Amino acid sequence: MGDYSKCGINSMVNTGTVIGVCCNLHGTGYPRNFVPSFSDGGAQGYQVNRLQEVFKTAKIVMDRRNLVFTDEDQAILTEVFDQTKPYRKY
Repeated sequence: MGDYSKCGINSMVNTGTVIGVCCNLHGTGYPRNFVPSFSDGGAQGYQVNRLQEVFKTAKIVMDRRNLVFTDEDQAILTEVFDQTKPYRKY
C-alpha cells in the first residue's frame, strides 16, 4: 500500500494486492489485485483521485504529524501522478 493511501472500515484486500500511492479504497468486495496510484473506489469501479484533493488530504495528514507539506512534496506527487497515468485505465 503506497504513501497517502487509505481504505475504509471493513475493507477486504487479498494477500499480494498492490495498492499504489494516494489511493482511496472503499465499498464491499475485494478490489482487483493491482490498484493504480491515484485511484478512488473499490470492487464496484474506480475513478481518478484528483491531484488537488490529494494535496488537501496530504496537507491535513502532514499537519497532524507536525510536518509541513512543501512545494517539493507537491512536485513529487505531481510527477508520480504523471508517470502512473498509463496504468489508470478504468
